[in-house]
Amino acid sequence: FRDGKAHILIATTVIEVGVDIPNASVMVIESAERFGLSQLHQLRGRVGRGSDQAYCILVSGEKLSKEASARIDVMTQTNDGFEIAEKDLQLRGPGDIEGTMQSGIPFDLRISDLGKDGQLLAWVRNIAEEIIESDPRLEKDNNAILKYMLKKMFGKKQSWSNIS
Repeated sequence: FRDGKAHILIATTVIEVGVDIPNASVMVIESAERFGLSQLHQLRGRVGRGSDQAYCILVSGEKLSKEASARIDVMTQTNDGFEIAEKDLQLRGPGDIEGTMQSGIPFDLRISDLGKDGQLLAWVRNIAEEIIESDPRLEKDNNAILKYMLKKMFGKKQSWSNIS
């Protein structure tokens, strides 16, 4: 295929990483509804590396779940990897920061939108770093309520952050 002796390459998703064939200009992804946004984006990135116009055709079943339909819509609206990642975060959630859950919203993170509240979250992170630096065990009186709330929220959960 790379040398032009064959004009069609049929492959599994193993081609999503590391394949660089600049003259590849059309890709058909069957059962596109079964893939996540990052995998679809990686696959689509295998075509259009040369000077020719490229096309990525997403083929799906007739009945799509709401989630699958939303993923397909995202892929038809943008090629921007950052935008795709942001939409993926909105659709699947951030996962469990201290646990093993890879998607969803495991604790009350609904108070912020990771895509829109970046400045606010950075400001709060700086405050948190200052508290950790000055009172890592939260023993000062002015941090008592914070310590109480953290114990209330995470008291019986395994703290994965202590492992590494």
